[in-house]
Amino acid sequence: MSVNHSGKSPHIAPIPDAPSLTRVVDGFIQDGTQHHINVVEEKPLTIYLNATEILTAMTIGDYPVYLALGFLFNQGMLTSMDEVQTVDFDEDIDTVVVRTKVSTDYEHKLKKRIRTSGCGIGTVFGDQMELINTIQLPFVEVKSSWLYQLSKTINTTPSLYLTAGAIHGTVLCYQSTPLVYMEDVGRHNAVDKVNGWMRSESVSAKDKILYTTGRLTSEMVIKTSMMGIPVLVSRSGFTAWGVEIARKVNLTLIGRMRGKRYICLSGNHRLTRDVIPDQKTAEVQPKNRLSQ
Repeated sequence: MSVNHSGKSPHIAPIPDAPSLTRVVDGFIQDGTQHHINVVEEKPLTIYLNATEILTAMTIGDYPVYLALGFLFNQGMLTSMDEVQTVDFDEDIDTVVVRTKVSTDYEHKLKKRIRTSGCGIGTVFGDQMELINTIQLPFVEVKSSWLYQLSKTINTTPSLYLTAGAIHGTVLCYQSTPLVYMEDVGRHNAVDKVNGWMRSESVSAKDKILYTTGRLTSEMVIKTSMMGIPVLVSRSGFTAWGVEIARKVNLTLIGRMRGKRYICLSGNHRLTRDVIPDQKTAEVQPKNRLSQ
C-alpha cells in the first residue's frame, strides 16, 4: 500500500462519540449535585495463534484484528518468515484467530516449555531480548519543527482521552503529519494496533516517528524497536531501563514533550534543531523529574 503523507487528517483517527467505546454513568460531584460523565468501556478480547490460545486482553473493543496481529508480531510470536493466511474476528465471543500457513516456531517452543515447567511466559520475554540484540534501526532525520507541529496537532485532535480520559494514545507519524491515531486503555494495546495496521497495509517503518501519550518504559521501547521505527516520542517521562535499551538499539528517544520543550536521552544524532524556541516563552521543564 502506498500511504499518502501529504494529508492533514490521519488515515485512522479517534472517534470519541462512537457509542460502543464509552457509556454514560451517573455520579455526584463534590457539592452533592448529580453529574453525568462518559467513561471508557473495557471488553475482553481473546487471541489465538492457530489452535493455541495466547491470552485474553482488556481493550476498548475497536480494531480487534489490528490489535491481535500487532500483538503477535510485537511479542515475537510471529516473524516476517511466517505467512499469515487469515485473521478472523468473532464478535459474538470476542475472539480473534490468526492462522498461518504452517505452525510457527513459537508454538513449538511453547509446547516444549509447558511440558518442562508449566509456563511459557519466560519463553516470550527471552525471545524478545534475543531479537533486541539483532535490531539495527535506520537513520532518519528528525526536525524539531516536526516535533512541535506533531505535539500541537495530536494534543488538539478530538479523542477519547479528551472526552472521557482513562486512556492512552499512540500515533504513527511521518515527519510532521500524523498517519494513524490509535487509543486504548493500555498504551501497549494502542501501539499493537498501530503495528497491526502497518502489517496489514505493508507500510514501511524506516522513516516513521511513533508518538505516545504514555511513559517511555522498556516495553514501549522494545515494541517500537521490534516494529523497526527509529524514533519514539512522548509527552511523558522515562524509565531507566527504557533508556538503556533505547541506547543499546540506537533508538531516538524523546520525552517530556511539552510546548517547545523536550529532552532526548538516546539517538540525538538524528535530531536537526531547525527551530530554537525562545527560552522565555517555552514551557518550564521541571528539574530532576526526568524519570516520572
